[in-house]
Formats: sequence, C-alpha cells, structure tokens
Amino acid sequence: MKSNIYTMTGDAGTTALIGGTRVSKDDIRVEAYGNIDELNSYIGLLAHNSKLDHDNLPKIIYRIQNKLFNIGAYLANPEADKAAGLYLADVHELESKIDEMDAELPPMRGFVLPGGSRLSALSDICRTVTRRAERHVIALGHAASQDIDPLVLQYLNRLSDFFFVLSRYNNVSTQTEEILWDKNL
Repeated sequence: MKSNIYTMTGDAGTTALIGGTRVSKDDIRVEAYGNIDELNSYIGLLAHNSKLDHDNLPKIIYRIQNKLFNIGAYLANPEADKAAGLYLADVHELESKIDEMDAELPPMRGFVLPGGSRLSALSDICRTVTRRAERHVIALGHAASQDIDPLVLQYLNRLSDFFFVLSRYNNVSTQTEEILWDKNL
C-alpha cells in the first residue's frame, strides 16, 4: 500500500508536533526544527562532493546527519527533556576531527571570507545555517520557558566550528587560495 504524502491537515497553516499538538507553521518550535532540517539538506548536498572522500569524512557527515535528525525530533517534541541519541561523545568526535584537520592548516592571518572551492563554499553555507539554527534553538528555549538540552547547544556550536575548519581544510588541501577580508576594499 502506498502512503499518502498529502494529508491536507496543514492547509490552514498549522502542523502537528510530536504528541499531536497543532501549532502554527511559523511557531518558534517549528522554526527551530525547520532550520535543523534545512541544515541537514545542505549537508546532504555537501556530502555529494567527490573531494569529501578522504579522511573518513563521509562517515562523519553521515553521523552528523543522523544526530541532526535526532535533534529535530527532540525539538518537535515539547515534552522531551533530553535529546535521545545525542551524547557528549558526539561533541568530542567533532572536536577530535576539528583538531585533526586544524593541525594541517596554517595559522589564520585574518578573517577568512566564505568560499574558495565549491566544497569550501558549501561548508560555509552549512556553517551559517548551523549558526542560524543555533539562534532559533536558543530563542525556543526563551520563548517556551524550556531548558534546552545543553548537549544540543554544545553540538550545534561545535558543528559550526567543524564546518568552518572543513572549509579552510578543503581550500588548503586542494591548494585553493583562502581569501582574507580586506577592510579597505
């Protein structure tokens, strides 16, 4: 039996959260998990770059996507007090990969402009969408008077760092020049 993709239950501008509560599609909770979903989609695009096939990055990217799905489910559930399937080891994995890539990079000489290679530009998009998602998750915590699982905030914060370093790492490893911000231009 084929599933029915369109249910028409959202035609009036509402959507159901986990647990069945209906909220407006512009609700801060929907905005928060929607940003996570958007980030996951951009990561899917990033993952289809053949230059990513080194240093075990495809496996890490796949785990990141799964962790983001867990975070999205957590945010869609107003009754959840902890993000299932997210552990401190996940934050440490990102930190380890950041340190590994960063060890191969030259010291930063200034602010690096987004871009360079295509993979670096996609990494920069993932970084900025991660930051936006992080801001919306924090706003959700304030608006809902809800304590957001600290691991979610740590993970998102580290994830944006991961994408920044991945962008630099790709430019350097492909000998693509990093363009630095010039305040006089």
